[in-house]
Amino acid sequence: MLDPKIIRDEPDRIKQMLKDRAVEFDFEKMLELDKKRRDVMFQTDELRQKRNEMSIKIGSEKKAGNDASGLLQKMGEISKKLDDLEILRKSVEEDFHRLSFSIPNLIHESVPKGSDESFNKQVRIWGEIPKFDFDIKGHEEIAESLGLLDIERASKIAGSRFYFLKGDLVRLAQAVTSFAMDLLIEKEYQLIQPPYMINRESMEGAVIAEDFEDVIYKVDAENLFLIGTSEHAIASMYTDEVLDGKTLPQRFGSISPCFRKEAGAHGKDQKGIFRVHQFEKLEQFVFAKPENSVEEQEKMIRYSEEFFQRLNIPHKVVLLSSGDMGKVAAKTYDIEAWMPSQNAYREVCSVSNCMDFQARRLKIRFRDKTNEKTQYVHTLNGTLVAIERTLVAILENNQTKDGHVKVPKVLQKYFRDNLI
Repeated sequence: MLDPKIIRDEPDRIKQMLKDRAVEFDFEKMLELDKKRRDVMFQTDELRQKRNEMSIKIGSEKKAGNDASGLLQKMGEISKKLDDLEILRKSVEEDFHRLSFSIPNLIHESVPKGSDESFNKQVRIWGEIPKFDFDIKGHEEIAESLGLLDIERASKIAGSRFYFLKGDLVRLAQAVTSFAMDLLIEKEYQLIQPPYMINRESMEGAVIAEDFEDVIYKVDAENLFLIGTSEHAIASMYTDEVLDGKTLPQRFGSISPCFRKEAGAHGKDQKGIFRVHQFEKLEQFVFAKPENSVEEQEKMIRYSEEFFQRLNIPHKVVLLSSGDMGKVAAKTYDIEAWMPSQNAYREVCSVSNCMDFQARRLKIRFRDKTNEKTQYVHTLNGTLVAIERTLVAILENNQTKDGHVKVPKVLQKYFRDNLI
């Protein structure tokens, strides 16, 4: 949700943002509704004042023993107009609320302008692409040949894009999870496990619901959705609260399953466990003061880079263009890990600064001193690790000629073996 003052005073800035994002949005309608909303409020206040004045006058006339029937009739007419205005106000407010919760966030000045991913900017690249002296395999072939993955039987139970992890692949997933949790603790994050379901009000505060609703699973007959990421639950945690500024930044490290429909994905992503309906993720989430949020985002992306560097997985950092990032983010970095079977870097995590966009929707503010004016916090979210996608990268980058997989050194203390 954007600052209403910016919407009224800087309409050209909003129009440019929509153009840069290549997003269709009826901004003129929003301006029209905002003006109409304020006009109705002004008329309502005027009529209420008249009604109050009329009430006092009627009281005086009655006290003096005079006939007040004419005044009573006029006051009834005013009350009828107020009732009509209230109906109009509710209708206008609902339409304005819908649009104000649908408009995308402003774009940070450092974001490259462009309509799609071709305008993304490579920021850093790390690691040497492994060279193999044998025919490499994709992760699904490696795992299935070792008896560690069963997608066919999972499809009998739940349909496509589900899986059974088995044996050492389960152990590897747990080793990655433990390593990620240790890294979060090392970086002084507070570990948190969120609810795995979220109500509609909280979801609408964290995301633009019309864009996300088709991606996540609705619980029938309940006002609940399975979380697509723990970001949304944590963002909503302090809804309608005023935080003590001395406690900021608050950094949370979350672990949770995530559930997504992943509709519309094609190609190689349909194989294996790279793009699935159910996966586990360790998330970074930060509530920060506005003046610190840019610095916090840089820390978060560095932590995610460090995670993949310690695993010795080649990767690059990409700054997303205005047309490629999500509507809630003001700035987003992606980390793309090298996937040998695809001969390409593929996205494994994102780190976004949403500035005060989510906080305005969720009414999360802070103040440093008692009686000081409140300010909206800035919210930031970032994947430290999506477990299944990281397993894909480990399997493919560490495969051996005889069909096995070398366990990364940093995971051996959890795994106890050097080879799968």
